[in-house]
Amino acid sequence: MKRYLFVEETLRRREGIGQRRVLQSLMPTKGHRVTTDGESLVNFCSNDYLGLSKHPLLRERAMEYLDRYGAGSTGSRLICGNFVCFEEVEKKLAMLKGTEAALLLNSGFQANISLLPALTDKNSLILSDERNHNSIVNGALLSRCRVRRFDHNDLDHLVRLLEEERLGNPSRVVIVSESVFSVDGDRSDVDALGEIAEDFGALLMVDEAHATGVLGSRGMGLACERRVDLAMGTFGKACGSFGAYVACSREMRDYLINTCSGFIYSTALPPSVAGSIDAALELIPGMERERLELQSHAQLFRNTLQEMGLDTGTSTTQIVPVIVGEERAAVSLSERLRKGGVLASALRPPTVGSGRSSIRFGLTALHTDQDLEMVVDRLRLLRKEDGFAVS
Repeated sequence: MKRYLFVEETLRRREGIGQRRVLQSLMPTKGHRVTTDGESLVNFCSNDYLGLSKHPLLRERAMEYLDRYGAGSTGSRLICGNFVCFEEVEKKLAMLKGTEAALLLNSGFQANISLLPALTDKNSLILSDERNHNSIVNGALLSRCRVRRFDHNDLDHLVRLLEEERLGNPSRVVIVSESVFSVDGDRSDVDALGEIAEDFGALLMVDEAHATGVLGSRGMGLACERRVDLAMGTFGKACGSFGAYVACSREMRDYLINTCSGFIYSTALPPSVAGSIDAALELIPGMERERLELQSHAQLFRNTLQEMGLDTGTSTTQIVPVIVGEERAAVSLSERLRKGGVLASALRPPTVGSGRSSIRFGLTALHTDQDLEMVVDRLRLLRKEDGFAVS
C-alpha cells in the first residue's frame, strides 16, 4: 500500500548499506553462555558485567518482594505506587553513592529523555559530549533549548563553548557526559568536569550506566562522592536487574518528583525488580575482587588485540571495541566469530559514527581465561585467512 511505501524504502535502503537490524532469539543457559538456532555460544554482548543477573540472592529477593507486594505497582508513585520498598532502595543507594538522596526511574533511556527537559527551560543551554548515548541526544532535543556538542572528552573545547555562550546569558547551563562511554569504553574526567561546572555556574549531569557496579569506591561509579549535581545510572547492567536511578541532593529529588515527566506519568517498577535491585546493592560493595579481575582481564585482552594490529580505540574499561570501519566488514566479522562459538555483535551507524563500525566486546566477571583465549585465537585465525579489514 502506498502509505507504507516509506517503510519498504527505508528497509531496502538500510539493507543496501549494511545497516538493517534484525532480532535474534536467545536462550540464556549456564553462566555466560546462550543458545540460538541450536548453537551454544559464549556471550560477549552482555552488559551483565558482574554476572549478577542469575545470582541466587537477586532471584530470592525478587520472589520475596513479589510475594509481599504483588506483581505490579498498580500506578505511578505519585498516585498509589509509592511502595515502601522503593524508598528503602533509594536510601540504600544514596548512602552508597555518597549523596543526600536518590530517585528510582523505570529505565536509563526514560531517565535521560525526561531528566534533561526537567532541568531546562527554553532559554537554557546544554553542553553535551559528542559521543553521548542516544538517550542523552534525544533528551537534549526534547528540552527545546540551545544545545551545543563539545568534542569527545575535549575539556578545552567545552570551556571555549561555555565562554562563547556566556554572552547570551542563558537562564541555566547543563553540562552532560557519560562517565564510561558505552561504545568506546573510555572514561571522562569527572573531577575536571565538576571544576568546570563550578567555575561557570553550571549543573553537571553524569551518566553512570556502564560504571555503576564496576568502577569507583565500592563499585558505585566514577561520579561517586564527586562534585556532580546529578549522577544517573542503571540497574540493568552490572546490577543484573532493571531500572534506573538519579543520585542527587534532597532538594533536587523533590524538584524532579514535581517536574520529571518520566517519573510523574509512569507506572512504578514492579516490586520484584526493586527486590533484585536491593539484593544487588547489598552484594556489589563486597565484590572488589571481581572488579579487579574484570579490569585485569580487559587490560590483557586489549593489549593482546593491539599486538595483533587491531584497533581498540580509546577503551580503558570492560568495554573493548574492535574498530573495523565499514558496516559490511563489521557484520561479516560478527558472523564469522559466531561460527567459532563467539556471540559478539556489530555496531554500525547511527550507533557509531560513519567509518567507525566495530565489534563491541563486553567482558564480564564470568568470562574465563579460556574464553578470552578462544576469542583471540578465532580473531588470529580470521586475520591469517584473509586479513579482515580494519580501520
